Amino acid sequence: MITMDDIIREGNPTLGAVAKEVPIPPTAEDVELGNEMLQFLKNSQDPVKAEELHLRGGVGLAAPQLDISKRIIAVHVPSTDPEKPESSLSTVMYNPKVLSHSVQEACLGEGEGCLSVDREVPGYVVRAARITVSYFDAAGEAHKVRLKNYEAIVVQHEIDHINGIMFYDHINDKNPLHLKDGVLVID
Repeated sequence: MITMDDIIREGNPTLGAVAKEVPIPPTAEDVELGNEMLQFLKNSQDPVKAEELHLRGGVGLAAPQLDISKRIIAVHVPSTDPEKPESSLSTVMYNPKVLSHSVQEACLGEGEGCLSVDREVPGYVVRAARITVSYFDAAGEAHKVRLKNYEAIVVQHEIDHINGIMFYDHINDKNPLHLKDGVLVID
């Protein structure tokens, strides 16, 4: 079971490296890793388990954050609709790629955080508001999904990890809270 002790922190060279593609279909070891990553996210969002296991809440996790240089990400985005409590996006993506993105940009009003960053980093992280992503699942089947707003931001954050990019690399150094006209701010 993955805990916070397994997650490496900023400054570790693995976080700055481009991760290697995994074979398709994924190996049994890669499938198991993906399942454990997704389970960590579910545990981190369960208030009882999170407290018991001392987990910080997370919606995404990339293999490089576990010091494993592989192109595997897990995302578990909770529903914002009380009528539909199941998560709005919950999957493991092997070798994910952004195929296209919107001209429209978006950012989270509260900024972004990261399980590998133990400090508050103020500033807007501007990303594409809509993306089309291709990836393979645990069975080696190809998928193509269109994501927008929060789900798109979460997946872009995780794909950045497998490309050696941290979220704060997107923040404007000179004016972290400056936004161009037209950027959608998601609360």
